[in-house]
Order: sequence, then structure tokens, then C-alpha cells
Amino acid sequence: MLSLRSFLSIIVIIVFTIPAYAAGSDEEDTAETAKPDLTAAKEFIEAKRFKEAIPHLKRARAADEDNADIHNWLGYSYRKIGKFEKSMKNYNRALELNSEHKGALEYKGELYLQIGKLTEAKKLQAKLRQICPESCEELEDLNDAITAFETVGEYSY
Repeated sequence: MLSLRSFLSIIVIIVFTIPAYAAGSDEEDTAETAKPDLTAAKEFIEAKRFKEAIPHLKRARAADEDNADIHNWLGYSYRKIGKFEKSMKNYNRALELNSEHKGALEYKGELYLQIGKLTEAKKLQAKLRQICPESCEELEDLNDAITAFETVGEYSY
């Protein structure tokens, strides 16, 4: 027969184990729920059908709110259709979740160029240089965009 102390120890273990297991399961379910919408969104983005990508990205975000990539893609899609305020909001959220998200840094820099804020774009360029001291695609793309902006006086995408 179990002593009261042993019985209480078992109860404590059960009480603390069940929520931990459930939390892991919820996260896995959330990520799985977002996958079909992410797949569809990526296909629309590759086809430059950004308006059609947005509803899929919104559903994926609802299923996985702390995914910096989803916020980055939403920011990108909104920027490509000219909704700069929504774009900025999503880039900012991506960077809150991952301050070194190279894609969000590049694309936010390009958004700054679109709205004529070269100084802000250069700040993001400097941050990318810190993250990619040997260079990376995102830094090279932002470098090219800044050079073009300085040459032509506007950002063309």
C-alpha cells in the first residue's frame, strides 16, 4: 500500500507532466496546421500572385503566430501590392521574433527605399553586415537596391 507521501508525489508528477505533454502536442499540431497554407502561399509568391498568397499566409499565421518566416512573407506580399503599413507591421513582428532574420532585414530595407527613407535602409544594411561579415544573398540584394536607389533616386522592384 502507498504511503500518503508517495501518493502525493505521484499526483504532483502527473499534474505537471500532462500539461507539458499537451503543450508540445499543441505546438506540433499548430505547425502541421500551417503547412498546407504555407505551401500554397509560397506557390503564389513564386508566381508573383501576392494578393492570392495573403489569405493563405494569414491562416498560417493564425495557426503559428510566432513564426518569423510567416510574418516576413506577409510583409513581402503586402509590400509587393503597395500596402506599406501592413508590410512594415509584419516585418517588425518578424524582427521582434528573430532580430537577425536576414530576409526581414533585407525586405524592410527595400521597403524603406520604396518610401524614400535611405538612411533607415542603410541602418538595416549595417545590421546585415554584422550578421553576414562574409556577405550573404540578403546583404548583396540590399546593397544592390541601395546602389540603384542612390543612382536613380528611387527604388524600382
